[in-house]
Amino acid sequence: MSVSITLLVTSGNGPEECCQAVAHVLARMKDEAVRSDVDLDVSATASKHGVQSALVVVHGPLASRIADAWCGTVQWICKSDLRTRHKRQNWFVGVSRLPDVMSFADTGGALRFETFRAGGPGGQHQNTTDSAVRATCETTGVSVVVRDGRSQHRNKALAIERINALKALQQKHELALRARNANQSHNQLERGNAKRVFRGRNFVETS
Repeated sequence: MSVSITLLVTSGNGPEECCQAVAHVLARMKDEAVRSDVDLDVSATASKHGVQSALVVVHGPLASRIADAWCGTVQWICKSDLRTRHKRQNWFVGVSRLPDVMSFADTGGALRFETFRAGGPGGQHQNTTDSAVRATCETTGVSVVVRDGRSQHRNKALAIERINALKALQQKHELALRARNANQSHNQLERGNAKRVFRGRNFVETS
């Protein structure tokens, strides 16, 4: 059974080094999603040197495995390349699972569809026709790839649902950010109990 899980990846109120860490986390998530044969859609809020926060929707039978592997606090140990005299070397990212949301009936903007031959998740049951669909909302730039269904029509319908879900979550997240006290947001990260720890510019995970 295909599973869809939405994660919030955030730097909290951390400095730009934490935003760099978010970008590293997203890149690693994508790599792990590929290895686990799941699809991953990202809607991110950029900062000057990285990503302030992102909504990540993971689709596929092993989506729960990806989510469970990341939910919690991620610690990055690395000397800052933005402030060379700064002594701090520990930067933190929060990853949390968000409640499921119902998609809107209207996307609120024009969608551009592209079709291509399905590949990746699905193994021997994967389609060999040009049924996979990439949908992009032209007003927001949010894009998703869908190859779950057995027909192009079904994949287009799924793409609309996923874009709507991403947009709804993005709107809720933006409202929450404006309403949330910056210090409270920062303190939500549990710095003393990291789920995963990475070191250095190459973001190498420690055992």
